Amino acid sequence: MKNNSNRLAVKMLISMVAGIAAGLVFMAIREAVGASSAVWQTINNLLFQDITAAGAEKAIGLFYIGGQLFVKALQLVIVPMVFTSIVLAIGTIRDAATLGRVSAKTFGWFLMTTTVALVLAGAVALGCYNMGIFNTTIEGLAAATGSTGANPLNVILNIVPSNIAASFSVNNAVLSLIFLAIVIGLSLNKNGYGEESVINRLCKELSDVVVVFLNFVVNKFGPIAVFMLLSRTFATYGIDYLKPAAAYVILTVALLLAYLFIGYPLYIAIAAKMNPVTYIKKIFKVVVFGFSTSSSAATLPLNTETNVRDLGVDNQIASFVLPLGMTINMDGTAIMQVVATLFLAGVGGYEVTLLNLVVIMVLALIASVGTPAAPGAGAVILFTILSGMGFTGEATMMGYALILAINRPIEMLVTSLNCVGDSVAAVAIAKSEGKLDENVFNA
Repeated sequence: MKNNSNRLAVKMLISMVAGIAAGLVFMAIREAVGASSAVWQTINNLLFQDITAAGAEKAIGLFYIGGQLFVKALQLVIVPMVFTSIVLAIGTIRDAATLGRVSAKTFGWFLMTTTVALVLAGAVALGCYNMGIFNTTIEGLAAATGSTGANPLNVILNIVPSNIAASFSVNNAVLSLIFLAIVIGLSLNKNGYGEESVINRLCKELSDVVVVFLNFVVNKFGPIAVFMLLSRTFATYGIDYLKPAAAYVILTVALLLAYLFIGYPLYIAIAAKMNPVTYIKKIFKVVVFGFSTSSSAATLPLNTETNVRDLGVDNQIASFVLPLGMTINMDGTAIMQVVATLFLAGVGGYEVTLLNLVVIMVLALIASVGTPAAPGAGAVILFTILSGMGFTGEATMMGYALILAINRPIEMLVTSLNCVGDSVAAVAIAKSEGKLDENVFNA
């Protein structure tokens, strides 16, 4: 098992490096010949074009098709995996005190790490704002369209579904799905149904089927898909968009990397009292996978497998903490949204006081909880914070359009951070409950 896991990690790393390198080569070709040239249009139509877009009826888009098939295969099992794992995790914990303790620790841990991330991002971003670093002039960009603001508190209403079937029919209703799973798991527990009950056996068998399918997809097609996804992302990413917002990009990337490779290892060392270097080595394939897919939901299967098999986290803990974290634990998203909001405030000429910053952080906390675990969702949800703060001037909207254009690489890193944050919580909680196999962790 360990050798297979190591081989997969090496393959993922090679695919990531090769994918980024290939993407940069294609980016250089694009810049050299021009995005509108016949040469680039031919390359783009053959390899990278989104074949679902208008005017792409004759495009082939090999890399787009390959990457999307892989992501869709992973998304296919999000609903059954999240639902069965939480029902089984809660339904099989017979001690109510243990269940309540694990739940309290999970929510407390998520709140703590996200708050630390928000304070870190807010302090650094406010300092940059006060120094005038975000006073960027943006020209030639149309105002953002197609996005509407919403009260971030709507996320509370979405927790309880009005139609049980709707929660199972789409992947963006994970909050309500988790609510149903928790209710059913608690009800099974309360009624004293054992593991041989019909619902438990159904969930167990469905979970086993999901595991077999995911192992096949991830191991056989994961490295190839990672190469295709990263190559396409960087090849189609125009460098001209980066220049006006270099400060935002550099600061956000620096904060995300600092929290990923300094903050989380410190949590592992202090809270779990385990070797952070060992942890980083084992979780790195999840980092790569999250980066390439830009979807916490698509990364959940590999994250679960890595925590249980490689890090020694008890399956009950992992099955409860990780799916819940995928939905409500968004450290990376919160960091990105705070920095983006301060950047856009600077672009629009809005004044930001310490009190304003606190409100921004609270809105970012609420909005990040409601962010779907899907590519690009964080930048779209950012509009709820802007509208909540009243940052809706023309210059700010132009800046928002810019962020939508350039944010894909940042969202990729955000996803890695979110996934590792869920894993750190699982390790820390498992250790506190005496359900972390230290021999497996240190192996």
